Amino acid sequence: MVLMAFNIRVYGVLVNDNKQVLVSDERILNNDEVTKFPGGGLELGEGPVDCLVRECREEMNAEVKVTGHLYTTDFFQQSAFNEQHQLISIYYLLAPVTPLMYPVSNGAPVFPDHVSENFRFIDWDYFSPGTMTLPVDKIAAQVLKEKYG
Repeated sequence: MVLMAFNIRVYGVLVNDNKQVLVSDERILNNDEVTKFPGGGLELGEGPVDCLVRECREEMNAEVKVTGHLYTTDFFQQSAFNEQHQLISIYYLLAPVTPLMYPVSNGAPVFPDHVSENFRFIDWDYFSPGTMTLPVDKIAAQVLKEKYG
């Protein structure tokens, strides 16, 4: 197998004033359900911070600001969706420009009918790397818990 390209993903980690972590419950390829950090793919011509602000605007209809860097993939990760891509994930800390009015749900992911993406807050005490589905998100969650525990 020969890797042909990098797939750069940029994610936001937002912990609100109530010490709740924002996650995205999404249906992805083959209708698999995942819980992940909000974010998406870097487009040609944009920087990672601009990408994340754009993704939050598009997906969450929210204005955010980046307040710091949390984690960047520091190991080889093949893309689960294209075996010719190496995945590089960048995680930034976010703050909302205006309050976000998402519900708090400490249990299983929430998938309303006909919705492919749903946002919710998880209380800090319920949030863990096990909350997240994707391997690199689990690492970023562990870094978050260790750094701000």
